Amino acid sequence: MAPDEPTELEICQNLLDSWIDSMEELSEIQEAFAVEGRIDLNGKTILDVGTDCVKPVYLALKFKPNRIVGIDESLPYIASDIMLQSRDFAETEIRFYKCSFLNESDLDRVLRKEKIAMFDYVLVSKTLHHLRTGECVAVERDKGHDCRRDRAEKNCIYRFDEKEVFKRLLELGQRIIVYEWFSPHEEDDDKVRGRGGYLTTDEWKRIFSHLCRNYRVEFVRPQRFTLDKDSMTKIDLMLRKSDLVCFYIEKTNQQSCGDQPK
Repeated sequence: MAPDEPTELEICQNLLDSWIDSMEELSEIQEAFAVEGRIDLNGKTILDVGTDCVKPVYLALKFKPNRIVGIDESLPYIASDIMLQSRDFAETEIRFYKCSFLNESDLDRVLRKEKIAMFDYVLVSKTLHHLRTGECVAVERDKGHDCRRDRAEKNCIYRFDEKEVFKRLLELGQRIIVYEWFSPHEEDDDKVRGRGGYLTTDEWKRIFSHLCRNYRVEFVRPQRFTLDKDSMTKIDLMLRKSDLVCFYIEKTNQQSCGDQPK
């Protein structure tokens, strides 16, 4: 074993830590599944974008939805074991696919295989900041950044296109649940080329402004409230006091902020 390679004990400890973190997050996320104050996932389907493979097990055991489909570009090595062994301890069908949300052709193949046109819920947990597709905006954080010097784009950060991302998410699910931790001054260890970099306060404000004009938005964390024209004034203070948000989005015929969608 090379000196810098983790020991078997360290690997087990890291795995345990990741499971504990996921369980703690789910205690905050699960409220976003409630309808009229009640969580009833019986017969429901869930798409877990950027799955850690832990949350599907928790949801399956506690709430017994009909099916959970998890997708990620790089699945944890435990994915296949969970998928096979879950048949023995859970009523829920759990499926995992190595697939990027940004790859429409691969994602369409998964949907066809699962024979699901639209899920009841789409969970996007600590993954929203990876759904970046625009031009590099790293210079906004680092004036010395030069894309030409970094051919691998290791230090690039693509622009987040909130209009396209949420439009696509709402084509996949009736309710989109977002749980996101953010600290733009820290490194994103899970960064893939320019598709990473934690969302900044300015990006969040732009995201919420777009969502408020076009969809129904309900916050769960750090406090419960409906996002509308009046409550938009809470966003700035909330983002300065907290480093995580949990909210859900649904389509609505009525506009919450402003007169016209943009």
